[in-house]
Amino acid sequence: MAGRERVLRMSVELPLWRALAGYRVLTMLYALGLCVTSYDQFTRPWIAIGYDAVLTVWTLATLPRVRGAATCTRGFLAADLTIALAGVLLTAFADSHQRIAGGPTLPTIWTGGAVLAFAVKGGWRWAAVASTAVAVANLVERGQLARDTLHSLILVWVASIGIGYVVEVARASERTLARALEIQAATRERERLARDIHDSVLQILAMVKRRGTALGGEAAELGRLAGEQEVALRTLVAGGLLPVARTAEDTAVPVGATPGPAYGEDPYGAGPDGAGPVDLRTLLAPFARDGVSLAEPGAPVPLPPAAARELAAAVGAALDNVRRHAGDAARAWILVEDEPADILVTVRDDGPGIPEGRLAEAEGEGRLGVAQSIRGRLRDLGGSAELISVPGQGTEVELKIPKGAVTARGKKAERR
Repeated sequence: MAGRERVLRMSVELPLWRALAGYRVLTMLYALGLCVTSYDQFTRPWIAIGYDAVLTVWTLATLPRVRGAATCTRGFLAADLTIALAGVLLTAFADSHQRIAGGPTLPTIWTGGAVLAFAVKGGWRWAAVASTAVAVANLVERGQLARDTLHSLILVWVASIGIGYVVEVARASERTLARALEIQAATRERERLARDIHDSVLQILAMVKRRGTALGGEAAELGRLAGEQEVALRTLVAGGLLPVARTAEDTAVPVGATPGPAYGEDPYGAGPDGAGPVDLRTLLAPFARDGVSLAEPGAPVPLPPAAARELAAAVGAALDNVRRHAGDAARAWILVEDEPADILVTVRDDGPGIPEGRLAEAEGEGRLGVAQSIRGRLRDLGGSAELISVPGQGTEVELKIPKGAVTARGKKAERR
């Protein structure tokens, strides 16, 4: 819902309401000035003075009403339009017939503000009703349909209906954007949950299946059941059918998810979010064991805790792929580079490589080790993951995150 709230705060209606409030004040001052300068030309000046006094009090007193759609109620709109129409009709009693034929009405262009309020509040249909009422009042006041009168009425009609239509389109666009933001947030939440499942539950089910098959007997049956559950869970993950809601257990960093530390250990142990930067080297150090070499800078590589854990998890997922697809005999190398603008972590192995089209095939089968556990994590950090594989020459995974993007995301998380 945070995305929807941001969209509402960006609503195009807010500047329109502010502009309408300014328009009403300026046109009120114009009507007062016109009344003062033409005072001696009115046949009944006391009517003009009385109406302008009412118009001034009403405009200033109702300024809080035109701050938004919530305060601009139907009752207020009806009263506002009534005052505008009354001013138009009273012009016939306050001025001479000669001046009425070609002169302005008592409210002058203030009437347009009442019509625009209908347009902003209710769209083009409400604007059409209000502008039609103003047109009828002008025709009654003038007693004839002159060319200038017709032009003025058409201008008010077209302008108000056009603004009302634009407001309706803007509202529809904002609703669409708010819905898109909600879907995007739900999709990212689902992807994070899918990564957690891939790094923990699916790994354990696959291990039970392999161990059970190797042991035979009753263990083989247990392995078969674990294999069936693994396939079913992969189908759910691939089809996006996982629930979006997450519990505290869901958001916890999975343990035993990577081949670096032994199962049951926390490979991403770090301070809580907001406790200060974490040295990425300390999170990658447990991966350096038999068959895995780690090359790192001599100075710390500080990152926000959440970003450091996600990057370490992506490295763990890459090493897990090496272990499962290249075999225990394959060697892997981790290279950490702290560049001025980016942090690069490269995972390279000397395995058989990945056949062309295999990644797309695996993703279709629900095996999201690369799509979610690696690329998905880096995408959420504002970075990228490139995978280069030549059959027979091993695979190289380059993980890159811009320092600026990670810092900005960390500050945003702290504000939340």
